[in-house]
Amino acid sequence: MTSAGEPTGVVFPRIDSVRSSTATGRAILAAATREVDTAASMAAAGETDWRRGYATHFRTLTRLEAQQHALQIAQFALASVHDSFEFAREHDTMPLDVAVGLPDVSGLKLHTARVRGGAPPSSLTLSVPYRGTRLVDDALRTQLDSWVERGTVEESFRSALTAVQSNPEWLDLSDLTIVVLGAGAEMGPIQSLLGWGAHVVALDRPRPELWGRLIATARQSPGTLSFPVRVPTREATTDDDLASAAGVDLVAELPEAMSWLRSIEGPFTLASYVYADGAEHVRVSVAVDAMTKMLLTERDDLSLAFLATPTDAYAVPFDVVEHSRAAYQRRSGWSVAASGLTSGRMFAEQYEEVVTNHGGDRFGICDALVAQQGPNYALAKRIQRWRATSARLTGHVVSTTVAPATRTRSVLRNRLLAAAYAGAPRFGLEVFNPSTSNTVMAAMLVHDLRSTTSSAQPDVPLPEPYRLFVDGAAHGGMWRTGFAPRSVLGTAVVLGMFTRT
Repeated sequence: MTSAGEPTGVVFPRIDSVRSSTATGRAILAAATREVDTAASMAAAGETDWRRGYATHFRTLTRLEAQQHALQIAQFALASVHDSFEFAREHDTMPLDVAVGLPDVSGLKLHTARVRGGAPPSSLTLSVPYRGTRLVDDALRTQLDSWVERGTVEESFRSALTAVQSNPEWLDLSDLTIVVLGAGAEMGPIQSLLGWGAHVVALDRPRPELWGRLIATARQSPGTLSFPVRVPTREATTDDDLASAAGVDLVAELPEAMSWLRSIEGPFTLASYVYADGAEHVRVSVAVDAMTKMLLTERDDLSLAFLATPTDAYAVPFDVVEHSRAAYQRRSGWSVAASGLTSGRMFAEQYEEVVTNHGGDRFGICDALVAQQGPNYALAKRIQRWRATSARLTGHVVSTTVAPATRTRSVLRNRLLAAAYAGAPRFGLEVFNPSTSNTVMAAMLVHDLRSTTSSAQPDVPLPEPYRLFVDGAAHGGMWRTGFAPRSVLGTAVVLGMFTRT
């Protein structure tokens, strides 16, 4: 039962009679590792200061996933998510997996609007906006070389974008349908996808100004935009009418969104770019995963796409560790002094420990979790990683790319993060503008869907599951810098405040 004042839609479970994101996060991480490492599971369950201590447990989880337990952990974690989260509406509360399978239960009938662009097919040349100019042909190749040399991206990122350049026909997306969840996200690929002629199916909350922008973008493109509206299309005679009627709330209207999405015909890629602040990010990520799980059971023509955040913990190959250690050896004298004065808390070496997995593969753990983003952000992004791992290792096409740190509005709203990003270049890190990030990430998606040699393809051998997140990574230098990211965060904030001033 629900009572007045309680949240509705996808909700956290009751633990000790309280819907707590903290207790839920602890419980999910404990469940994820219970069958593979009892000590790690008990440590997560017993953490008394989750807000400050969560990073330790996500780091441990990452190490266990890379050692040999990636699929097992992903499946146990996702099972815990689906067993615990609930769907609440009016006087009914039901299990999440029951709600997502229901027909429309609210009386809301979603209709389909379709906007076909009037622009001619665009030039099939990869063009990337960057620092006030556009990178094409040799200029783009030169910039890719520079990024690799500086450790901003992995070599596989350069190879992927070079392959897109060398196969311009890949950019004709008129044969593809891509469902974009979180269609208004700054990191989303909609502008590029429509510009390359794709059929984009867009879902986001009912916000007329957002839908007005998306409709205008579609009108000026060679692509097609489909989206849910709350009135019959004959009643929406103008674009303003469509924008006012468009949208669906994935958290509050999950059954209706799922029912509408089932009407999409033919093979499609389900691409998630959802974001919200705090615990809402977890709720919408869980809603997306419920839809994803159901669609995977119903269709054999579904592929998935995600963007992974650079501010997370990742297993990285030993050549990355060596690059970072070489950078650490070149550190300045004042950073050595600061490290000594703080007993190693500042300017700490990034990869002090190297781990060997069951196959003899040596790797390091890059722990770039940022306390200011918090445990809910970490859990929301990890749910996506668990689904990507589970789907890819059970035979599905999964594009998941580590995106660079980017100056999005959500980052710039946080004064400390904004300052840290401003100071990051002092430590060899590059923070991208949204237009650059979403263009190169859209190109990575094209590569993963088109290339038969991409690690996104289930027929391509994946030596270790963690390499799904290594291939094509554009981490902005986070993995290859000599210092542990959190050990220089405070200094980056101070330097960034002066830089911004």
